Amino acid sequence: MPLPRVFGHLFRRLFRTPLFTVVAVLTLGVGIGANAALFSVVYGVVLKPLPFQEPERLAGVWHVAPGISGDNIPMGPAFYFTYRDENRVFEELGLWSDRAASITGAGEPERLDVLAVTDGTLRALRVSPAAGRLFSREDDTPGTPETVILAYAYWQRKFSGDPSVVGRQLTIDGKPREVIGVLPQSFRFLRSNPALLLPMRFNRAEAFVGNFSHHGLARLKPGVTLQQANADIARMIPLVLERFPLPPGFTREMVAEARLGPDVRPLSFDVVGDVGRLLWLLLGGVGIVLLIACANVANLFLVRAEGRQRELAIRSALGAGPGRIARELLGESVALGLAGGVLGLALAWGAVRLLRAIAPAGLPRLDEISIDPIVLIFTLAVSVVAGLVFGLIPVAKFAFPRLAALKDGGRSASDSRERHRVRNVLVVAEIALALVLLISSGLMARTFVALRTVNPGYSNPEEVLTFRVTVPAAMVPDDEQAARLHEQVVQRLRQVAGVVAVGLSSSVTMDGHSDHDPVLFEDFPPPAGQMPKMHRHKWIGPGYFGAMGNRILAGRDITWADLYNRTPVALISETLARQHYKNPSAAIGRRVKPSPKDPWREIIGVVGNERDAGVALPAPTIVYWPFLVKGFWAQDSFIQRSQAYAVRSGRMASSGFLKEVQQAVWSANPNLPLADVSTLNQLRARSMAQTSFMLVMLAIAGAVALLLGVVGIYGVISYIAAQRTREVGIRVALGAQRGDVSRLFIRHGLALTAVGLVAGVGLAVGLTRLMSAQLFGISAVDLPTYAVVSLGLAAVALLATYLPARRAARVDPVIALRSDA
Repeated sequence: MPLPRVFGHLFRRLFRTPLFTVVAVLTLGVGIGANAALFSVVYGVVLKPLPFQEPERLAGVWHVAPGISGDNIPMGPAFYFTYRDENRVFEELGLWSDRAASITGAGEPERLDVLAVTDGTLRALRVSPAAGRLFSREDDTPGTPETVILAYAYWQRKFSGDPSVVGRQLTIDGKPREVIGVLPQSFRFLRSNPALLLPMRFNRAEAFVGNFSHHGLARLKPGVTLQQANADIARMIPLVLERFPLPPGFTREMVAEARLGPDVRPLSFDVVGDVGRLLWLLLGGVGIVLLIACANVANLFLVRAEGRQRELAIRSALGAGPGRIARELLGESVALGLAGGVLGLALAWGAVRLLRAIAPAGLPRLDEISIDPIVLIFTLAVSVVAGLVFGLIPVAKFAFPRLAALKDGGRSASDSRERHRVRNVLVVAEIALALVLLISSGLMARTFVALRTVNPGYSNPEEVLTFRVTVPAAMVPDDEQAARLHEQVVQRLRQVAGVVAVGLSSSVTMDGHSDHDPVLFEDFPPPAGQMPKMHRHKWIGPGYFGAMGNRILAGRDITWADLYNRTPVALISETLARQHYKNPSAAIGRRVKPSPKDPWREIIGVVGNERDAGVALPAPTIVYWPFLVKGFWAQDSFIQRSQAYAVRSGRMASSGFLKEVQQAVWSANPNLPLADVSTLNQLRARSMAQTSFMLVMLAIAGAVALLLGVVGIYGVISYIAAQRTREVGIRVALGAQRGDVSRLFIRHGLALTAVGLVAGVGLAVGLTRLMSAQLFGISAVDLPTYAVVSLGLAAVALLATYLPARRAARVDPVIALRSDA
């Protein structure tokens, strides 16, 4: 038969039952659309190659040091120079670091995100400039003219795409720099979106082994594997120790104790991080939704096929073989699957657009997420497979129709136990799978609540505004004058109406800035030859803890006199104090220092813990130094010029408050832009972004699964009640009470629900362990969550069973018996 006639015949059969067709397509569309939308996210974030030439040859260059830290260790200048000169495996090697810079002299000052790179970084990525040129080795060498490259978006915004900008001067951090190039519009760099690129310009003579402040990337030579690259790095690490000095006071025995080793890995890992695991878990969750949708449609298809049983038997008697009947049934099911796929694509397209508009924090490569050809192929495959999955069940049952069906009594013949079994199994499967998703979303909800109750280390976050101000050395060369400018900004901010406290620190809680370095305690010296333990470092000014709402548990805060007199003092966090002295007050008067050659500094205060890395992670041990000190890491004078301000005020909701704050800063110096403007509430929400995203996605999947499961059990009980209409009529005519009739169907529905719940709990116990890393404060087998969700699903299933049962009990026995006559 020609294809047009085949398709025409198929669609005519489907449109004979429009309600069935519409319900089936809608059900499949929801399931397929959810999978297509989330697969587009997984593909765009995890699977799609990075937008560079031959991305499989790009690698991130890291280290491990199990003797001092469980975290990955980045690179520094000493390692960069050695690996660049001595490696046998890299075609190009470069370093990069995210920074910020102040742009002045062109309207209002701006604080922009900047990418600092070495000259090999862009060559490793094989970037071609849209205008001008890239950095050369000369640009990356100290003592040569300062240069800058513009990102395409900044070039368009600030200079309207004028190509003559190449060769102009731009004042960055108080220094004039020549614009030498513009990056192409397609340039994307890992997770950052910089406005400017600056050369790092390392001085080889100043490099030392202890600096691990930058990230490394490389392009492997053709044919080189990651294993070979790691072996080559392991060969070169001893060369670094031979050619460059150690930090003052450190010995080779300490370095050996750190057990420094290589960790070269695909560059894509530096982009995706642990988000990939989260997305795969979510894709598995929406896959369960599709299975439930298929089970629902399979039940509908069974009902429809049973209604055609007499027709199929007649066709079989007239010579239609089982293969032909099977092909027709599968053709219908696959057609429904494809129709659901078309609807699903439309839903997925809308979901992807909504996701990109919302732009969840922590979701990388958002611009890469789209309905592209790979997603279309995936959706087509899912649609066909879904059609086959729910179509094979009626095929197995009705492709071999019995001729006895020609003599069946139609509606008067009650269904046998065998004919109900498949539908019952499908409903049990729906309930079990729905329970797994609901338990998963319940666990995430409890995690979210637990995170909300964690003390982050500050109080009343809705009253605190944070922003960053940097005083470049080119603007104010003298360290003390730079500190006094920060003090002047603090005083101006305190004059703003409604401001009750102002403080400053190199990093406010959860802002993403992190510095970890060794700390020596006078009372607890490390064993000979062993590296001191690493702790979080912050450089603060007076008033930081008061502005944040973090209590000083013992001792006092630092003062401006401490800064200007370079008084050797420090504060430590409660956890660090208890680790060494059991009681916070016992730490007062003890002494610490950052390196063996530095002077001892007196601990003058112990402060409450800060959940600095996010509310889901334990509070780190922190040492707080004055942001202007003497003799820090053997430097005669050290200042942390970039400070994050915390401004506490009850006027946070006022529309003009931020403008008043900005004017107060500019009244101290008009060339100080505000950067990273945020509230403590926003920083906290950002730290919980992954949990919030997973909670929302699982809640949506769970709600859809619950709806489909309820529809499934309602449909089965309604169908059974309709098939047993004559039996009900006879029971009522013989004196059965309507309550007895209702209980007959309710018992059946509850039996299915009970079996589904038991199976679902067993599945959940196994599957929810996969999401243990995403949970906080509870285990994957949290009994209250399991109990509440199971009881809730049972109650909803009871309602879905009761409605058709009540309707069946109200059947008039006379009408029931007459309808089957």
